[in-house]
Amino acid sequence: MHYHAPWWLPGGNLQTIYAALRSQRYLGEAPSFRRERWITPDDDFVDVDFAQHAHPGTAAGQVPLLVVFHGLEGSSASHYAEAFADVARVRGWACAVPHFRGCSGELNRAPRAYHSGDFEEIDWILHRFRTLHRGPLFAVGISLGGNALMRWAGEMGQAATNVVAAVASVCSPLDLAASGHAIGQGFNRLVYTRMFLRSMVPKALKKLEQHPGLFSAEALLAARDLYAFDNIVTAPLHGFKNTEDYWTRASAKPHMRRITVAALALNALNDPFIPAASLPQAADVSAAVTLWQPREGGHVGFPSAPFPGHVRAMPEAVCGFFTAQIDAEQNKPHG
Repeated sequence: MHYHAPWWLPGGNLQTIYAALRSQRYLGEAPSFRRERWITPDDDFVDVDFAQHAHPGTAAGQVPLLVVFHGLEGSSASHYAEAFADVARVRGWACAVPHFRGCSGELNRAPRAYHSGDFEEIDWILHRFRTLHRGPLFAVGISLGGNALMRWAGEMGQAATNVVAAVASVCSPLDLAASGHAIGQGFNRLVYTRMFLRSMVPKALKKLEQHPGLFSAEALLAARDLYAFDNIVTAPLHGFKNTEDYWTRASAKPHMRRITVAALALNALNDPFIPAASLPQAADVSAAVTLWQPREGGHVGFPSAPFPGHVRAMPEAVCGFFTAQIDAEQNKPHG
């Protein structure tokens, strides 16, 4: 697997921002989705968007199903979700984008939201897909979603192979403390932190209206970085003592030696807010994990082709990894 950024997009910030805002995501028409609402065991809900494209073997359910877990404040409308859906269409695969609680455009009901280490939610969602789909099941998680997915794969160990054929994380903060501190500094704080808080704070205030007393509105409105937001909202709502406890316990990196299902961890070395020094190395992961750490790509960017460029190179590479796992399984000697 190889990747080189276009000459006209130097640097991780340009590769991140341009890819999200300007690069082409799909060939032809935009992906369309059909939404299903799944009621969770705690009587809340998650909304799941299924790509509407036609694919062979639909009735039999034998085609691969690609499940895309989005990143922080993402959705099925995110650039990477649409790109993955279109790559799945071209390959003849089914595709679904489950939304973490509160990310589908409607506030969820419970006094909680979602977080980077939510492997229990990942487990429930993937088992639900497993009961619905008879063909191979692949799961890819983007940024936050990828950390939660890898956390799940490590937690499940061998049992993960009964649910999915392979998993992948893309630009995921596998060491949450390193990434959390990095995004709170300099240009990252001015641009990315402000972008996330612009979405997260109003949703948290609505959650407070829904469940008075969950946290201090004054403290929330004073938060200027994700460390403070996690200390006020994310950590206490999800059973953590504070930000440090959350970032430590939710990080996937310490659990990646326990992964037995085929897994790809893709991180660009010039990701603006995931320090290269924090990325897992071969000694940190099991033999089932493939590490791909290209020099360029930014954060969920990987723009390619002449101007104006597209963002299909990364989804193609990830789906190529998944296809290789099917081929390897079919070529195994049996008996």
